[in-house]
Amino acid sequence: MTHPLVIQLRFARSEFARGLDGVTEEEATRRFEPMNCISWMVGHLASQENYYWVRAAQEIKLHPEVVEQTGSGRPATTPSLAGMWTAWRDITVAADTYLDTLTTGHLSQHIEFKGRALPESIGTMLYRNIYHYWYHLGEGMAVRQLLGHTDLPEFIGDMSAVGYRPEAE
Repeated sequence: MTHPLVIQLRFARSEFARGLDGVTEEEATRRFEPMNCISWMVGHLASQENYYWVRAAQEIKLHPEVVEQTGSGRPATTPSLAGMWTAWRDITVAADTYLDTLTTGHLSQHIEFKGRALPESIGTMLYRNIYHYWYHLGEGMAVRQLLGHTDLPEFIGDMSAVGYRPEAE
C-alpha cells in the first residue's frame, strides 16, 4: 500500500501541473525578477526529486542537465519548458519506483549516499519535497498573474482520492 505521505506528494505534483497548465513556451521562459521563470520552477522541482529519490536513493544518474540548469544555488536560467516537463515526467516516474517501497518504518531512516547518511530523515525529505511543490506553485501562479492570465485555479483541487488516511504500521 502506498504510504500516505507519498500520496500527498503525488497530489502536490498534480496540483503543480494543474496550476501551470496552459502556459506557453514563451511565457514559461519570461522572468519577473527576482523570481525565476516557470520553466525553471519545473526543472528545479525535478532536480530536487532527482537528487532525493533517484540519485541518492537509487544511485541512478538521470537528466544531469536539469541539475546544471536549475539546481539549488545555480545561476538563474530560462530553460525550455518542454524539456523541463519531459525531464520532470521521467524523473517522477523513476522516483516513484523508490517511493512505492516506503513504509512508515522507513520514514525515520536516513538515505545513505556516497558513504554517508543524508542529514534529514526520509520522512522529513518527503515533507520538504511536498512543501517545495506548494511554494513554487504559489510562485508560478504569481508569475501567471503578472503575465495577465485570468481564470486561474483558485483553490486546491479535488481531494476525494487523497484525503486523510491513518498510517498503517
